[in-house]
Amino acid sequence: MEQKIKNIGVLTSGGDAPGMNAGIRAVVRACAYHKIKCTGVFRGYQGLIDNDFEELNARSVRNIINRGGTFLKSARSRMFMTEKGRAKAYENLLSQEIDALVVIGGDGTFTGATIFNKEHNFPIIGIPGTIDNDIRGTDYTIGYDTALNTVVEAIDKIRDTANSHNRLFLVEVMGRDAGDIALNAGIGAGAEEILIPEENLGTDRLLESLKRSRKSGKTSSIIVVAEGDQIGKNIFELAEFIETNLEDYEVRVTVLGHIQRGGSPSCYDRVLASRLGIGAVDALIDGKKDIMVGIKDKKITFVPFDLAISGENEIDIDLRRVADITSI
Repeated sequence: MEQKIKNIGVLTSGGDAPGMNAGIRAVVRACAYHKIKCTGVFRGYQGLIDNDFEELNARSVRNIINRGGTFLKSARSRMFMTEKGRAKAYENLLSQEIDALVVIGGDGTFTGATIFNKEHNFPIIGIPGTIDNDIRGTDYTIGYDTALNTVVEAIDKIRDTANSHNRLFLVEVMGRDAGDIALNAGIGAGAEEILIPEENLGTDRLLESLKRSRKSGKTSSIIVVAEGDQIGKNIFELAEFIETNLEDYEVRVTVLGHIQRGGSPSCYDRVLASRLGIGAVDALIDGKKDIMVGIKDKKITFVPFDLAISGENEIDIDLRRVADITSI
């Protein structure tokens, strides 16, 4: 197919995730390989509106593959949520002679891309970059593996002090709508219970589980709680509830927060981001648009944006069974 794309813009939007820099690097160098101009857009969709562009070449992205965050910066743009703001962004893209966009982010990023494409018929390819791993059509999102390992390392350290003081620790991890981090990290760190937004464990079952743990001889416990879990209004209320109903337990709360977003990306995230970045440029050269590039069964795949952001997150039933059995 004849190459029509001469200038590709790349931006990161929404919450940052380890590996985004590796994704940017792959896009820029794929453009250089195909002799296509590449333009970096700073501060996500807001940068489109503010005309915050910079031409990037293969040397512009040296020494960033190991860095967390995103050197293009990220932001949530209220102006881009308006028709007027999107019209301004389109005008600026035309003035910069940018033919297509690669956007790295999550469901909010892809929702914005879908609306923009419908209004202006502008070619956009999405790369899933979010630690929550809550995008359909891909087995993994950039940043998830790194965040998972960060959480497991933190829980391992918390367990040391839990054992030393015979305490119950509630550890809150990110996952407002998806429990992938909580479930996998909980299994990997040997948690006694894992609370996720996809299911309501219920206070009765939680109390019974903790009673059984105490009777079986456990003197300390770790409960991993996704921030979107349905028990209680927040993790501190849950801690108070447990102490009120189980006097034998001394409860402590740890909220890992934004530590999960930081740090040098894992090798897996660096390789994944590199593959997806090159896949995005290849897709644009082939004339594809309004799709996300993902990975399924170790192979690059393409999924329409509306499918990628559709429906609620589904938890792996087999993993839940593994968690239940190994926590006895």
